[in-house]
Formats: sequence, structure tokens, C-alpha cells
Amino acid sequence: MSLAQKRLANKVVLITGASAGIGESTAREYAAVANGEIKLILTARRIEKLESLKSELEAKYQNIKVFVGFLDVTKFDKVSIFLENLPSDFKEIDILINNSGKALGLDPVGEILQQDVEEMFQTNVLGLINLTQLVLKGMKQRNRGDIVNLGSVAGRDGYPGGSIYCATKSALRAFTQSLRKELINTKIRVIEIDPGNVETEFSNVRFKGDVERAKKVYESTEPLIADDIADLIVYTTSRKENTVIAETLIFSTNQAGAYHIYRGPFN
Repeated sequence: MSLAQKRLANKVVLITGASAGIGESTAREYAAVANGEIKLILTARRIEKLESLKSELEAKYQNIKVFVGFLDVTKFDKVSIFLENLPSDFKEIDILINNSGKALGLDPVGEILQQDVEEMFQTNVLGLINLTQLVLKGMKQRNRGDIVNLGSVAGRDGYPGGSIYCATKSALRAFTQSLRKELINTKIRVIEIDPGNVETEFSNVRFKGDVERAKKVYESTEPLIADDIADLIVYTTSRKENTVIAETLIFSTNQAGAYHIYRGPFN
């Protein structure tokens, strides 16, 4: 048994946005590293995808426990009800993965739809803060836990057309830093992971179903994939309890910033 497996054994992990992309990959990675000795709470709006993932994991790992449930983090009043109604085996959340996120369009300031502004802030900032506050109460009572916030290079390096998305990820970054300092006298770890270019269905959502436009984001590049980020998430939360990998900026080898991507051949 590896040290990571021992440290994760029987922990309860809540993952938002677990129906696809980084969230789905993270669920699989936790199951694999813990060899099924783990309890996963998988949430998203597409419940049928969660049920499929649950069936897959339960078929592969004999001892794994998986609870799936519909959760839209922007419906603030529903989030507390969801947590209150968790089965007893899942109520004490050890690891919270705030993965739900959204980017909409690349419109310049002055042409951005108000609905897009509100959706991004409600999902990326307000929803994350609300869920974190609710889960944190139990972590404080038990004096243990990990909170992992999925940020972005966009929160550090603004780019044209990304003003609102970048603003939401900057807000997440500030919230994360303040929270870490508030919890300095506890055993609760606060972790921020900021990916660069990762090829998932994220861009399909950003361009509202325009698959061809979404593909162009990754054209002539070698982006990261969801598994790369999942591997890092699980790694950070399976270190010794006195070790905090507080912030991680993760790129593919052809990226150096939000707007600095090498698209030519490597020499």
C-alpha cells in the first residue's frame, strides 16, 4: 500500500462538476490511487452521466462508496439542502474539490451579454464561496480537511476577450489566499490549482456548442488533458498533513502564459 493510498483511505471527497472533464477525471484518479478505499460525492447538473460514472467505479472497485446527486452551485438555497440530506456515511467531508466553472464567449468589453456576466460570476465566484462556507463549518469542528479551488492562469494573466472570466478567476484567487491565512491556526489546507490550456468540453460550453470554434482553441498546440489536472489534484491532497502545496500553475510545454502559446513545430 502506497503512502498516498494510506492517507486517502476512507476519506470523503466532494467533487463539483463531476459529470465530465476535470471533475470526472478527478473522481477516477481518487478511486485509483485509493484503490477503492474512499467515499466519493459526485455532483453536477447532468445526473445521468454521474450515474454512469458511479456504475463504472463500483464495478471496478469492490469497496468504493459513491453517492451522486444533482447540484447546481448557482442555486444557493438548494446547496445547503443538498448537504443536509447527504447519507450519514458521507456527511463528514474531508476534501472539497471546487471544480465547477464556466467561461462564456470572447466578447470585448462593451459587447458582453449581461446574462453571461452573471452566469460566470454566479458559478465561478458566488457558488464556490457559498459551498465553501457551508462545508467549512464541519471541517472547523473536526479541525481537518482540504479545500481545493480550481483557478486558472486567467486569474493571474488577463487576455483580450477574457475580461469577465479573468475577473472571476482573480476573485477566486483573492478569496483562496484570504481563506488560507484565516485558517493558518488549523489543520485545514487550502489549495489553489491554476491550469493553463486544457482540452475538455469547456470550450464547447464557452462557444455555446460551436464545436469547430472550440477546436480552434487547441489548434496546432499540444494542450494538457483532464487527467493531467486530476493527477495534480490527488497528489496535493495526499501529502503529509503538515504539507500544503498552496498554489500550482500548470502548463503544457508550449505555454508560458494565458496568451503566450507556441503553435509552431518544436525544434
